[in-house]
Amino acid sequence: MTAGTKTPLEHVNDVLAQLKEMRHYAKNNVESLTAQWLLFDGELKKLKQAGPIETLMTRQSELHDALNDQIAVFEDLAATLQPPPEET
Repeated sequence: MTAGTKTPLEHVNDVLAQLKEMRHYAKNNVESLTAQWLLFDGELKKLKQAGPIETLMTRQSELHDALNDQIAVFEDLAATLQPPPEET
């Protein structure tokens, strides 16, 4: 099915899938950066780089939270776009 022939529900589901993938990578990025932070915290402080890394960790975490919020919105939207069940 081409982009022009997709239903609104299909478009929402496509965006929802992309947001979930982004959330997955954002979570992995936060975990990886946190692990590095824990290993090299002392050295980063000595090099005066702890602040910028901490800022990046905070921003990445905020992105993860924002993705969660938007995923919830799109899941609710997808539920409203579901066709009603067929009556027998």
